[in-house]
Amino acid sequence: QVQLVESGGGLVQAGGSLRLSCAASGRTFNSYAMGWFRQGPGKEREFVAAISWSGGITYYAGSVKGRFTISRDNAKNTVYLQMNSLKPEDTAVYYCAADRTPGTDLAAMGSYDYWGQGTQVTVSS
Repeated sequence: QVQLVESGGGLVQAGGSLRLSCAASGRTFNSYAMGWFRQGPGKEREFVAAISWSGGITYYAGSVKGRFTISRDNAKNTVYLQMNSLKPEDTAVYYCAADRTPGTDLAAMGSYDYWGQGTQVTVSS
């Protein structure tokens, strides 16, 4: 069992930056691929970014590529999402998720086994 706790959300002006953190419990964190998803007001949850268990491979949604960076520190059982050049359309609840099965589609919600409770990010114009 893995428990995930997100932090770092808040209110920021357009063009600003935030760094989200996701702290994981458990001794096998470094064997999980990790992902970030978000759900905006009135929208479905969507993929944002993912990172392999080693951190060597990353994936991004087209809408955030070049602005967001996912990273992980396996020694700290933590995955990060650095968000720069934020836009009002980035407003959403951001969730981190853990995938214990190698070789799955990391952009697909169904690939993930564990989810955090989410952290709110609000970008004002």
